[in-house]
Amino acid sequence: MEPTSNSKIGKAFDYSTLRRLYAFVKPYQKIFYFLIFLTVASALLAAVRPFMIQYTVDKYIMLGDKSGLNRMFIWLAVLLVGHAVVQYLHTYFAGWLGQYIVRDIRVVLYRHLLKLRLKFYDRTPIGTLVTRNVSDVEQLSDVFSEGLAAMIGDVLQLVFILGYMLYIDWKLTLVSLSMFPLLFVSTYIFKEKIKSSFQEVRTAVASLNAFVQEHITGMSIVQIFNNEAREMQKFEKINQEHTKAQIRSVLYYSIYFPVAEVIGAAGTGLLVWYGAKGVLNEDITLGVLIAFIMYIAMFFRPIRQIADRFNTLQLGVVSTDRILKLLDSNELISDTGNYAPATIKGDVQFEHVWFAYNNEEWVLRDISFNVKAGQTVAFVGATGAGKTSIINLLSRFYEINKGIIRVDGHDLKEYDLSVLRQHIGVVLQDVFLFSGSIADNITLGNKAITTEQIWQAAELVGADKFIQRLPGGLDYKVMERGATLSVGQRQLISFVRAMVYDPKIIILDEATSSVDSETEELIQYAIQQLMQGRTSIVIAHRLSTIQKADKIIVMDRGEIKEAGTHEELMQNEGYYTQLYKMQYKEVI
Repeated sequence: MEPTSNSKIGKAFDYSTLRRLYAFVKPYQKIFYFLIFLTVASALLAAVRPFMIQYTVDKYIMLGDKSGLNRMFIWLAVLLVGHAVVQYLHTYFAGWLGQYIVRDIRVVLYRHLLKLRLKFYDRTPIGTLVTRNVSDVEQLSDVFSEGLAAMIGDVLQLVFILGYMLYIDWKLTLVSLSMFPLLFVSTYIFKEKIKSSFQEVRTAVASLNAFVQEHITGMSIVQIFNNEAREMQKFEKINQEHTKAQIRSVLYYSIYFPVAEVIGAAGTGLLVWYGAKGVLNEDITLGVLIAFIMYIAMFFRPIRQIADRFNTLQLGVVSTDRILKLLDSNELISDTGNYAPATIKGDVQFEHVWFAYNNEEWVLRDISFNVKAGQTVAFVGATGAGKTSIINLLSRFYEINKGIIRVDGHDLKEYDLSVLRQHIGVVLQDVFLFSGSIADNITLGNKAITTEQIWQAAELVGADKFIQRLPGGLDYKVMERGATLSVGQRQLISFVRAMVYDPKIIILDEATSSVDSETEELIQYAIQQLMQGRTSIVIAHRLSTIQKADKIIVMDRGEIKEAGTHEELMQNEGYYTQLYKMQYKEVI
């Protein structure tokens, strides 16, 4: 479940958060200040209208001045049209500003996500990150379109209305506002209740996002183990919590607004009763009474809306705080190196490398080995031995705890990260394909790679035949995660992807373990072509695929147990020999 930002709950005007949010407003300062001007103008024009009607009734209607009445009618029409134009501009620019700020924040947030270490993603639910990038960011648009500007307008309107009412008749003002304390108390109670329910709704939405995303991704596991009914029960429980939270907010709205309406009506009734006596006694004019009836309706309306707008602003501050906490995450990949060679030879050296994903639960312990340019080194060992961690460190997906890793004699940290990864090609066992065409999945949007290069690489790995058979060939649309392609086809595409980028270091992580024998033969030939002139690091459980490697490193529990060629290791009758005999015991 997503943690809530408790430190910001109840702080709709948390200035530290609003100040940082203002940084996103700065590029649009002119629009922002124009919006403030429109807010003031709208509030002022709304408050002027009853005053003009009062003046018209007392000065022209009661005295039978038709020409004066016509002039005031024209001025009132101009006022209404002007107010309508101001309201249109206010609504449009508030929405415009909100959407452009949301666009900018979403870009900054996603760019930040691209720079975070994989360690961050290992412990952060994807659903939570989706909520941050979509729901929380969208909430900020409401802050500008329905929250901050609208609430400032409501407050200013109240100030202007109160000023006009006191100017016209202070006694009648006190009578008109006699019900205000009751409305204030009910509004405060509603604000607190709806704030709590909104927090529950936000938490429930995050839980729904995380659950649905995770289980849709793992739907094959759910179905193959006949777990649909149990997962449905879990979903219904989470969905029920979301429904209850939403219903609670609906309940508070359904109670508050009728109560506020009754209080407002009671205030109006008291005003009419008191004002009518004043008109009969000639203590006040009819125009004043009409103006006050209009003012009291205008006064109570924004009071009712302020509570709702306050919660919109409050939720926006909470969402902003969550976003800023994500942006403040210091788990960034260190990219301070500036060494950017046009090409590399491919020498790889690990010197006393220690690594742990969490604290000091060491995954790699004092790992040291050398791979000369053009050589092939293979890592073997049981699951959890630390083989995959080595390639993750070489690609700088994670930072080592102790030791040093060099490429061509230079510390990895000296390299410009994009340049380093440009020279490293990776083919993983679990191939990830994006929604889009096969060509897009091979080039990953790199326009420098031509169609001819794609076909050359595809022919080399034997992928050209199956690609040609697909509707549209390279333009064939791959479904999410390549669901419409076989495991072997996805694997071949990953080989084409690695080849077109022409890396100097190639990493094969269980690259042939998920394909059939016929496809494996194609890939083995392609691997030989790919390895020529390149440093190759191969990780495999199938020992038959790495017998020709220049060096085989045997790992167990994060340590190197043996190293040598296949023949040397077999003669040692050690750990590697045991692995080999276990895998081929039917033959030996």
